Amino acid sequence: MTTSQAPVSREVTADLLARHDLSGPRYTSYPTAVEFHDGFSVADYERRLAEANTLGEDAPLSLYLHLPFCQERCLFCGCHVIITKHREVAAPYIDLLKREATMVAERLPNRRRFAQLHLGGGTPTYYSPAQLTDLLSHFLTLFTPLPGAELAIEVDPRVTTIAHIDALADLGFNRVSMGVQDLTPAVQEAINRVQSLEQTAALITHARTRGFRGINVDLIYGLPHQTPETFEQTVDAVIGLGVDRAAVYSFAFVPWVRGHQKKLEEADLPDAGTKLQLFAIARERFLKAGYLSIGMDHFARPDDELGRAKVEGRLRRNFQGYAVIPGDDVIGLGISAIGDVRGAYVQNEKKLSTYEESIEAGILPVARGVARSADDEVRRTVIHELMCNFRVDTRDIERRYGIDFASYFADDLVRLDTQVREGLAQVSPERIEATPTGELLVRNLAMCFDRYMREKHAADTKPVFSRTV
Repeated sequence: MTTSQAPVSREVTADLLARHDLSGPRYTSYPTAVEFHDGFSVADYERRLAEANTLGEDAPLSLYLHLPFCQERCLFCGCHVIITKHREVAAPYIDLLKREATMVAERLPNRRRFAQLHLGGGTPTYYSPAQLTDLLSHFLTLFTPLPGAELAIEVDPRVTTIAHIDALADLGFNRVSMGVQDLTPAVQEAINRVQSLEQTAALITHARTRGFRGINVDLIYGLPHQTPETFEQTVDAVIGLGVDRAAVYSFAFVPWVRGHQKKLEEADLPDAGTKLQLFAIARERFLKAGYLSIGMDHFARPDDELGRAKVEGRLRRNFQGYAVIPGDDVIGLGISAIGDVRGAYVQNEKKLSTYEESIEAGILPVARGVARSADDEVRRTVIHELMCNFRVDTRDIERRYGIDFASYFADDLVRLDTQVREGLAQVSPERIEATPTGELLVRNLAMCFDRYMREKHAADTKPVFSRTV
């Protein structure tokens, strides 16, 4: 069996949706963030950093810096952000972030090289080119990029200037991801994110002249007032920009978590059938234009690093999405940042005031986390393979973890059998693989192997996760 790159039909039956439009995780981690707890302490993190340090320079790090400030709130946003038009309010955060980076570096004296650096937000380019240069120059005295390392940043084309791109290029940045979401005026007004195609095109053109590669544009489907016709126009316009990659994310409407989403009229959102049709359209258009389907919601040109990694089975998935260059451990810096160090997820304080208190006291700003069990690790790998490659080599899992797959996952395979009968997956003694329709609903397939969903969240009356459709 091989994973298909053929588009599925734009018309998905209401009956199919009724059975599979569930609440479920996106699986940027397993266990997911709802399993994090405050019993995971600073001392727990310290021990894992000490263990990570023993691996030495041959084990590259992946680093994430969270810059949470934005000038105004986009109503679709699910990120941890701080909204202020007063940039002087955000200036002290740069010093706090530099101090946290120093504290972590002191605990990793033998391990300072990285394969991946990612700046996310918020809006990292909320800061001026000079402020970003100050922060990153300090950071790059602590940690050293490997040859060919990926230095990436998320930008909002509305506030990002040519000077920003130049400053980042001078610091060695080579990857940029631009938020577009949708180009339809009615949609942009509803989500408070008005920007022109020309703004994005100008940044892409200049970034290419400065050596940026793997240029990505983010789109979101399921937003207010989107229709199949208008979203197809947006997708075609983005393809016309010649981007190397595109992420087409499902809108996570979670007003019980993100209060600002209550400003959106639920009646203006496309229904589940239309929403899935929007993604089917995007998939059809990108594949027709020669892009490869990457995981559940990304597309990349075959000659792009992400496309090559897909073909070679080297895709990785973490809190920043799909990645090419593996880091043995992920260090998260800044408020709410999440790291993955030596078998444990660790998350920083979410409130700026408590984050600042920890830094001022010389204490790592740990708020919560979770140490993975042996069972978590094997399930994490199975879910990761589904989310990245739409398939699981069951014999490889048996060799890696010393288990009999059919016996170990007996209960899970019973649940998966329902998906097989629905035409979402195919199963043989050697492999589990999503069908083309199953690729659209891969989160549902992954949920079959999620012990926490089965044991803790199956009976939840209040939604914990966004809808899978």
